Amino acid sequence: MEISIVIPLLNESDSLAPLHDWIIKSLEKEKNSFEIIFIDDGSSDRSWEVISGLSEQHTHTHGIQFSRNFGKSQALHAGFIKAKGEFVVTMDADLQDSPEEIPSMIAQIKEKNLDLISGWKKKRYDSILFKNLPSKLFNWAARRVSGIKLHDFNCGLKVYKKEVIKNIQVFGEMHRYIPVIAAHEGFDKIDERIVQHQARKFGKTKFGADRFLNGFLDLVTLWFINGFGKRPMHFFGFWGTLMLLVGFGFTLYLGIDKLYFNTQSRLITQRPEFYIALTTMILGAQSFIAGFLGEILIRHNKNIKRYNITKTTYE
Repeated sequence: MEISIVIPLLNESDSLAPLHDWIIKSLEKEKNSFEIIFIDDGSSDRSWEVISGLSEQHTHTHGIQFSRNFGKSQALHAGFIKAKGEFVVTMDADLQDSPEEIPSMIAQIKEKNLDLISGWKKKRYDSILFKNLPSKLFNWAARRVSGIKLHDFNCGLKVYKKEVIKNIQVFGEMHRYIPVIAAHEGFDKIDERIVQHQARKFGKTKFGADRFLNGFLDLVTLWFINGFGKRPMHFFGFWGTLMLLVGFGFTLYLGIDKLYFNTQSRLITQRPEFYIALTTMILGAQSFIAGFLGEILIRHNKNIKRYNITKTTYE
């Protein structure tokens, strides 16, 4: 198997059959062996019915259905587990990603020996105010924080070598940061390619203010995990030690001052330095506890499924 195409979706019943035909037309003329994996992330329309019908008609088409909406990252995780191709393609199901780009993207990976390549929708047909501008701001922040020079982290059309997606963990809403996660795991040969963006034909966009805000929160989370995720005690231990030193310093100052210099002054508990010392020592101890708990959690199995599959077309 040369190519696996992983397509997460939510309520895209009208676009599935046209997309399926478009993929077949684009790849069969290149004489590529391929499989198509649809992951229904808890759709409430006829999406699963359409997927089941396509899988019955075509042996290279498969489907996975979640019991409810668990999110795009979890859908990709389920698809990555099933993918058998040497190259794994991710794309959206809304017909805004063109499968005709896939052969040229794979050719670029082979030519430059890349680990992954990301699409760049340089010209978009979305709302300028509510999607394009927020997306540009988000991508600028992602480049600054991650150091990866991609113009379009949000582009759903990406191609990976098989070993990349088999060795990374995608969780939460981190699907947009898969290149960052891959680079952190040593798969840092990353490039991009300008791809054509299609206007949405069916349904409505899932992008909203909540996703925009969550994207920035996930970016901060990813920065922390990449920096301290493997050894959380390095982060919490540093700040815990600093706060304990401050607390012990104020305690020592209060003790010496009361015993030798201001023996007749007000009680220690009436001085603000006492509460600074008490607060910093408590926070320091809590930081150490957080670090210890983080180290314990890290040692547990991270590859825990955070979704529930109700149906599948796999035998």
